[in-house]
Amino acid sequence: MAFFNALKRRIKTSQLRATFSVNSELIHLYWQIGNEIIVRQKSQGWGSKVINRLAKDLKREFPDMTGFSLTNLKYMRSFAQAYRQEEISQRSVDQLPWRHNIVLFTKLKDTELRFWYAQKALENGWSRNVLVLQIESSLYERQGSAITNFERTLPSPQSDLAQSLLKSEYNLDFLQLREKALERDLENALVNHIKEFLLELGVGFAFMGSQYPLEVEGNDYRLDLLFYHTRLHCHVIIDLKMGEFEPEYSGKMNFYISAVNKTICTEGDNPTIGIILCRSKKKNIVEFALDAMQNPIAVSTHRLPDKLQENLPSIEQLEMELEMAAKALEQGAEGSTADDYSS
Repeated sequence: MAFFNALKRRIKTSQLRATFSVNSELIHLYWQIGNEIIVRQKSQGWGSKVINRLAKDLKREFPDMTGFSLTNLKYMRSFAQAYRQEEISQRSVDQLPWRHNIVLFTKLKDTELRFWYAQKALENGWSRNVLVLQIESSLYERQGSAITNFERTLPSPQSDLAQSLLKSEYNLDFLQLREKALERDLENALVNHIKEFLLELGVGFAFMGSQYPLEVEGNDYRLDLLFYHTRLHCHVIIDLKMGEFEPEYSGKMNFYISAVNKTICTEGDNPTIGIILCRSKKKNIVEFALDAMQNPIAVSTHRLPDKLQENLPSIEQLEMELEMAAKALEQGAEGSTADDYSS
């Protein structure tokens, strides 16, 4: 049995290498074709009609091969314009499928940004659709910019790694919530869509449970969501809030982290990390709240579906309603006083 399993692993590894090899050859071929088109357009004045004719000739010569359409030949030209030949192998571009590469050079203008998303796609095994989603949701800008106290509460290099893995905002557009959703509604929706949420959290998060029980000296407490991070080797608590960040949230999270460290963690686990996920936050308030906390805490925001966001009242709307209510009370008081005098 052990021999068979070892043989099976070897065959799968060989198949994977063969797939990567074939894909790499194809990517390099497409770059070479694209580069030839560019060279001939410059030296011989090739126009779009010549590329059209080239597409027809290639299809006729290689009827069993796909990928030589006019559109794809234009993509090859764009591909050759986007990268130097040596960059394709050096920056792992040739390990991604062709359709992934089309997404990178059509949606992103910055070369280094393309390389960053290419590496993330390989690390996380993203499909083409997921790659598009991550680019359109500005993952690069969100990654590593959460407000935390990690530099002070975690040893290096774990603090740097933990910081780089968290996002300033988490995109929860995949959820379907009612208009007046509460924290428990958000929690239930995330549990029901845990695959999508794990994808948004990023590589390394393993889900351990919701309303995870904690007992401290006979008192029962519940964690909204508990995860274990396989790269950080630590537990990660997520506390969900539907409103704006409040300073007292950090104290509660600080308690949860200490309790998990003492009651759940085992030898070899790194310090537990807490993430407070709220609808909005103010930078100075968050930084002041985290300043005195001895445990590592991050504060990030969540972006909910537009339909829900539209139905949540803004601060301005709430202030306006309060002013109207106050005026109504004043007018009511004035009316009752007038009635007293007239009587």
